[in-house]
Parts: sequence; C-alpha cells; structure tokens
Amino acid sequence: MKKISTRIWLLIFTFLMITVVFMYVLTDYLYEQLYVEDTASTMIEVGTKLQTKYVAGQVTDAFIADIEAYNDYSNLNIFAVRNPRELSACVPFDIDYETLIGTEERQQLLEGKFVQKIGYEPRFDRQLISVILPLVDQNRLEGIIYIYFPLAKISELASQEVVFLFVSAFVFLLIMSFFVYKGIRHIMRPLHELQVAVEKMSQGNYEARVPVNSSDEIGKLSSTFNEMAEAIQREDEAQKAFLATVSHELRTPISYVKGYSEAIQNGIITEEQKEETIQLIVREANRMERLTNELLQLARMENEQTEITLYPIPLAETLREVEQLLIHQAQKKHITLKLLVDESLIVEADEVKLKQIFINIIENAINYSDEQSSVEISAFEKDGFAHILVRDFGIGIPKEDLPYVTERFYRVNKARSRSDGGSGLGLSIVEQLLKPLRAKLVIDSEIGKGTKVSITMPLMEE
Repeated sequence: MKKISTRIWLLIFTFLMITVVFMYVLTDYLYEQLYVEDTASTMIEVGTKLQTKYVAGQVTDAFIADIEAYNDYSNLNIFAVRNPRELSACVPFDIDYETLIGTEERQQLLEGKFVQKIGYEPRFDRQLISVILPLVDQNRLEGIIYIYFPLAKISELASQEVVFLFVSAFVFLLIMSFFVYKGIRHIMRPLHELQVAVEKMSQGNYEARVPVNSSDEIGKLSSTFNEMAEAIQREDEAQKAFLATVSHELRTPISYVKGYSEAIQNGIITEEQKEETIQLIVREANRMERLTNELLQLARMENEQTEITLYPIPLAETLREVEQLLIHQAQKKHITLKLLVDESLIVEADEVKLKQIFINIIENAINYSDEQSSVEISAFEKDGFAHILVRDFGIGIPKEDLPYVTERFYRVNKARSRSDGGSGLGLSIVEQLLKPLRAKLVIDSEIGKGTKVSITMPLMEE
C-alpha cells in the first residue's frame, strides 16, 4: 500500500512530466507558427510585389537584372529565370527539377498560384523553405521567381539569455523540489502521529493523544481525534467502574445467602436463629433480584433504538394506581401517603414507563423517611405544564451530593448498611425514562428536613 507522501510525489512528478511535454509541444508549435509561417508569409509577400514588375510577354534580361539587384539588399535568396531548369546554375545546391516542379505544381503555376516547398538540404544542414511564383502570359509559363531561405534551427533561435533562463529555471526547480519535500514531510508529520495514536488506541491504550500545532484541517482532525479518545477513555473507565460496582453490589448479597445457607446446612444456626436467618436470606435474595432487574432495565434503555409511542394518560389515575402498589410498603414503616392531584391533568406518555418513574421516586421517599412520618404527592398545572411533586420528611441529602444522585450506583452515605440503602440505580433509571417524555427532573433537599423531587412534563395539546 502506497503512502500518502509517495502519492503526492507521484502526482508532482506527473505534473512535471506533463509540463515538460506541454513545453515541448508549445515550443514546436511556436517554431512552426511564429517562425516558419512568418518566414513563408514574408517570402510570399516579397515575391508577390516582385511579380508586379512583370508586364507581359517574354521575361526580359532587364527584369532578371532588377530581381538580382533586389537580391543584393534582401536577406532572402531571390532569382528570376525563364526556364525553371536554369535554377541549377543559380543556386548553390542541387535541384531535382521533377521534384521541384512536377505535373501538379506546373498546373498550379499556370493558374497563377504560388508553390511552397519545405525540405531538408544537406549542404546547409537544415530545413530549406522555398516559394515559386509564376510569370504567366496568356496561359503560358514565361518564367518563375524562385525564393528560398535556409531555416534556422530551434537551438540557433535560442539566444544565450534564453539558455541562461532555462538553466536558472532548472536550478530553481531543484531548489523548489527540496523545499516541497521538506514541506510534505512537515505536513505529513501530524498524520503520521495520528496513525501512531490510532494504532495505540486499537491496542487498548486509550491514553494516546495527538499534539495539535495548527488550526487547519489536520489540526481540526487531531483535535477531533483527541476528543474522541477522551470520550472513549471516559467510557472505558466508566465501564470498568460500573463492572467493579456491579460485582461489588452482587458479591455482598451472594455472600450473605451463601454464608447463612451453609451455616444452616452445617447446623451452626440454632433453631431460635433460623427464622431470623431465613428472613435475612430472603431479603438479600430480593436485593439481588431487584438489582439484576434494574441492571437489565438500564441496559435495555441504553440499547433501545426505537422511539416509544406517546399517548394521552390521565395523570391522577396513574398516581392513584402507583399509590395502591406502594401503600403496603409504606404501612410497614407506618408512613402515610398523602395524594393531592388535579383530576383534569392529561399528559402524553407511555403508561408503563410513567408508572416506573413514580414507583422509583416514591419508593425512595418511603425508604429514606423516618417511621411515623408522611410522603406527600401532589400534581398541578402551571404555565402549560404538569408539575408532579414528591416530598418526604426524612434524612435529606447533602447539597454537595445533589448533582450526583442520578449517577449509577452513587451513594450519599457510603457507610450506610446494605439493609437500609438501595442499589443506587433508581434515580438513574428515572432520568433515562424521562428523556423520551421531554420531562425534567429537579431534586431539592436539606439535611434533617427531607427531600423534594419535582418532575415537569408537557400537558397534552388540545
């Protein structure tokens, strides 16, 4: 697989080759168009003017002498002859008459048209351009004007200054190639560093970062990679912490169940202690079941791709159903559930998810309330939204812990026993469930005075 730098070099080399070919074609074109054609035009123009000196009849010696006199002052070689075969005595090279003026050329001359020839002449070691103009009288070819000129070579046309210019251009090209090479290396360095970082990431080293030294596209790519790497690292650390916490949370009830079950099996537990021990085993088994269910629920919500269907739900009826589900749990602690709801409130939601939200919040209020107290549940309309408040008068939450209570497995009191604390997943599940309902969760608390949980969600549009 070719490197990008190699591709760039190949691209530059290709452009250079195309430039060389183009310059060759352009030089040849300029030689033919500007030099050869200009010379031919000049010869034809001079010959046409000299033709006007011929009147009619036989070509006179005076006419031939006039042409020869003009020849002395011109850079062109001009001759006038009565018979084309006489040219051999006038020019310093051999002329093949049949090749010079064949049948087609003779017919062309009789029609009053000129004949142009270009060919290589060994005597001059260069191309020779010639023009033959007819001297015609009454459809008779009385003579011709013959003009020839040895064309200069391209190398002869290039002056010393032009050669110096090309040499300078070549040296400049070499210098520029060196700087282009250095420039490509400089440009490719961040991409190489990015490649190395990606390889480290693929091997599990999520701490790999790329230095950002510019604000161009490569710099933005490096910044984006660093942001992605930080996100992956955070997610990896969060996943490891999550797995460690889950293992810890499950290990405790499993240890209880296993230890006390073996104690009963081995007869270590007395008959008087059996009932209490079995209750403890059941409690820890329930804890494991609840934790497992909550973990599965969290996993389903995070992997859920389809949008949930929202439909009208009477809020008062839903809250009363939740109250009936939890009233037995509240009575165990002698806690009174007080429900005050506006019967006209209709919200758009999913009933199962909405009930799960209220169950988790009210269960928390019951679990962390003192015995012989109460939990107040109210719902009312304000500014076009339904406001649901769940208030308890329990132990409360410190202000420094409030921003983190919706995080998974977060515990306010780290030293709290497993019997009086939940899994730390309840409010995290609530926050996930509220997102598709376009609802907001606000928690306010004060140590020793209780906690107030507020949910704001839009009412059904009429």
